[in-house]
Amino acid sequence: MTRRLLTVLLLCLFIFPVFSQEKDFGRWYKISLTRGITEKLNLEGSAAIRTFQFGSKVEQTYAEAGLDYGFTKFLSTAASYRLANFSEIEYDGHYLQHKFFLDLTGKFDVSVIDFNARLRLQTRIKTSEYDMDNNSTGRMRLKATFKTPSFPVNPYIYVETFSPLFRNTDRFIGKYRLCGGIEININKKHSVEVEYLFDRDYIPDLLDFHIIALDYNIKFGKKKPANPDNDLNTVPK
Repeated sequence: MTRRLLTVLLLCLFIFPVFSQEKDFGRWYKISLTRGITEKLNLEGSAAIRTFQFGSKVEQTYAEAGLDYGFTKFLSTAASYRLANFSEIEYDGHYLQHKFFLDLTGKFDVSVIDFNARLRLQTRIKTSEYDMDNNSTGRMRLKATFKTPSFPVNPYIYVETFSPLFRNTDRFIGKYRLCGGIEININKKHSVEVEYLFDRDYIPDLLDFHIIALDYNIKFGKKKPANPDNDLNTVPK
């Protein structure tokens, strides 16, 4: 039953965007690092390049860093800061963007499917006269990952909505994003994600964006204390 449901959702994900009118295509590349500080606290960082106009131009490059804290196995929170170099299409220039994120994430498993729900508050600080938006956005993402213990490839899908906050707008959801992808586990520390995203933006005008994304993830566990048994200066009892 769960496999049939995932198949139907994936078919809807890839068929629905075909009927859109205004389209663009881009490729996103990202590398992410996670370092365990304690059993519950992680330091996270990433760097990315995002292209548009069928991959011919760079839309933005950014670097991001933050902390993730797990209250329990099922609930965690995170805070991060992103510095981006953004391309302004109309004025043929670039300007810096400062973004702050605050996340609350819940996780639970049902059989071989891992469900993940993330609530994100995003705030952007205006730094250029060309930047038309310095308001906050509420984001809600629901993700389902199909676990395959005997095979190092895990398919997943998710839907994410973007709602403008603290401003007058006719739309509760200003943008939504649909995604289907696979996670390839190389080993315990390294993994790769390949995904297709369909991004529909309603503000200021309707625009559909098709994206192929490639993410490389590296995870390091927290540092272990030195083992005195390996110290040559230790005198055996």
